[in-house]
Amino acid sequence: MKLKILATIALLGCLSFAEQALALNQQDLDQLKAASACPRCDLSGADLTQLNLTGANLRGANLSGATLSQVNLTNADLTGANLEAAVLNSANLSGASLTGANLKSASLENADLSYAGFISANLEAANLKGARVQFTNFRGVNFRLTTLGNGVVTSDKPYWWSLERTIPIECNKFKAENASRGTTCYTK
Repeated sequence: MKLKILATIALLGCLSFAEQALALNQQDLDQLKAASACPRCDLSGADLTQLNLTGANLRGANLSGATLSQVNLTNADLTGANLEAAVLNSANLSGASLTGANLKSASLENADLSYAGFISANLEAANLKGARVQFTNFRGVNFRLTTLGNGVVTSDKPYWWSLERTIPIECNKFKAENASRGTTCYTK
């Protein structure tokens, strides 16, 4: 009985890995290569090494686990894209928009991030070692456990510039006798 359970678990595990490996949509990849535009496409796990995607529209695209080493993404639109665990080593992202993008555990070693916008992006556990960050906008970025350009790993605590505020200082809760005030909470 135990052997049947173990065999079933092993089979289901293998099937789930096969499903992940087949997540890349070949039509989406062909569209990206032909038109440099593929918003909301599934390109997870794709090998896009050394492609020229200057000005590409990849809004909301799924590029999780994709290899984008040495890719030219100058002025590309990656707003809301999922780049979790993607490899962007030596990629050119100058002037790119990565607003709200998920770059958790992504590798951006020696990437050019000059003039790029990472507003409210998730860079948790990302590797930015050697990355060029001249005039890069990191407003509201999650930098937990991120390896910075100089090799320093950040803390696992939220930073003051992050949108994640955890300690309420003072709250003025709504009270019936003072209906005009409402609820106002200030945080550090």
